[in-house]
Amino acid sequence: MDVRRIGWLCALFLASTYCLQARGESSGSVVFLDGSSQKYIRASGQEVTGKVNSLSMHEVAATLSVLLGFAPSSSLLPDSADEINKILLPNPFDRPHAIYMMQISGIEEPLKSAGYMNNQNGNVFTSRISGSSKVTLELPGEDEVSVVPLNDPLDPECDAACLDKELTKLATWMGGSYVGTILSLDGKLLVPLSSSRTLSLFVSKVKPYPVPPDSSLLFSVAHYTFKADFQFAVNLVSLIRNVKKAMEIHEDLSGSTVKLSEIMMGHFTGIEALREEYGWGKITQQGVELLHLTLLKLFDMLQVCYEGKIVGVIISNNGPSSESGMLLDMTHGLRIPRLLEEAGSTNSVDSAVLLVRRSLAWITGIILLVSTLIGVYLLLNMPLVRDTLLYSNIKLD
Repeated sequence: MDVRRIGWLCALFLASTYCLQARGESSGSVVFLDGSSQKYIRASGQEVTGKVNSLSMHEVAATLSVLLGFAPSSSLLPDSADEINKILLPNPFDRPHAIYMMQISGIEEPLKSAGYMNNQNGNVFTSRISGSSKVTLELPGEDEVSVVPLNDPLDPECDAACLDKELTKLATWMGGSYVGTILSLDGKLLVPLSSSRTLSLFVSKVKPYPVPPDSSLLFSVAHYTFKADFQFAVNLVSLIRNVKKAMEIHEDLSGSTVKLSEIMMGHFTGIEALREEYGWGKITQQGVELLHLTLLKLFDMLQVCYEGKIVGVIISNNGPSSESGMLLDMTHGLRIPRLLEEAGSTNSVDSAVLLVRRSLAWITGIILLVSTLIGVYLLLNMPLVRDTLLYSNIKLD
């Protein structure tokens, strides 16, 4: 692995490095990173000053809105705006309009690996998340932003042979190996790590139900209770497949005349499975390292696909997903109802104007009718004198 990749890996490690500076002070951490060709993020500089940055989830959500090219919430405080200015470069006309965001649950212990930070070419901004309140990122309608989820599971029809094939692809992609098969209960995934160690995952650690399925039946996920190794590996496979699908969607959108902002959102819970099985020990920590390495490689792929116009955001949370869930959720703004409301108000104004015009027309018509009747009446009842006859154009001899 070259120096740049090592630097990116360490940058991602910082997503969990500052997760808990002291237990109870913070519930998570966030890291923003960009590439070498396009710069959108300031370097945090905390490895030089020694001061740890602190952001609230509301400030994180506002930063994401700005990166996508949208205005943040109008309720944003001036102090929060100053914090956002510390993250983003001062160029409001140059935003990536694309975000790759992952939330990781179960990161418990800081991984102190900031020594290689100066060896990478992109900027990295890391911060502790203050508080544990969940926020919702409000985005415009689907006609302005494309949201691609990264949590879609594997196809339910993917049997044992399909899973073996996917795990083999994962091992090859990560420079490791996969031996055995799931059906024979001897599948083993071996992946080398940057720390000169090798992570071994026994993906066939499965526990059949008390009544095992007929051996003549095809392998089915429903027949087994999978243990942590398998769940972690399958979550990685699903993440990689979903990111590749997102890249295909981006290529389709690139050919459209309408340019949309894009955000990819995922929630990785495989670390929780390892913690439940092994605690916060060597296997779990190596799993975190493998996850960070995977995120690194995926971000490199996205950098190429988006030509550098994308920012990565990694949010780490120390609590289980069953309790904390996703710290940052997303919802589309109701643009269509707002337009309908505007149209309704316009229609009400038009109705008022039409009522006034009709009233004026009726009043004018009534006045003319009354005037005509009065004139006819006076004409018929004029006295026959010289002046009235002259007014009636009657010539007298």
